[in-house]
Amino acid sequence: MSCEEKATQKLSERGFRITPQRRVILHILMHANAHLTPTEVYEEARKSLPSLRETTVYRTLEFLTQVGLAQEAFSKTSKSAYEISDYAHHHLICRKCGKEVEIPHVKMKPLCEDIETETGFQLMQNHLSFFGLCPACQKN
Repeated sequence: MSCEEKATQKLSERGFRITPQRRVILHILMHANAHLTPTEVYEEARKSLPSLRETTVYRTLEFLTQVGLAQEAFSKTSKSAYEISDYAHHHLICRKCGKEVEIPHVKMKPLCEDIETETGFQLMQNHLSFFGLCPACQKN
């Protein structure tokens, strides 16, 4: 079973419809090698669904995030960007060149647990993006 079939099966098992828009957007996110902004998803999705509206892409990305199949992150320009939510991780993002470094969630888990204990909040999204300058940009 492909990753897309697993994702659509999860939606179906939870009683959600598998619309052409959801299928195409899931496919795009699963095959992207980077975070994609809603506009980038829209531009790619229109190749398969020419009548697709950008508002549908925004709503679908929000839906996929709410059901845990996608997660919202931030691009180097601090705009919302999306990726498939197949494992928990975080990012370091260089403000100058856009380089990204992935941080495994296991390194951040104690911090998240402390935050929950101290505040009483239940964290719903375990995804953090830290912005700064990478070593190469610090030298310049």
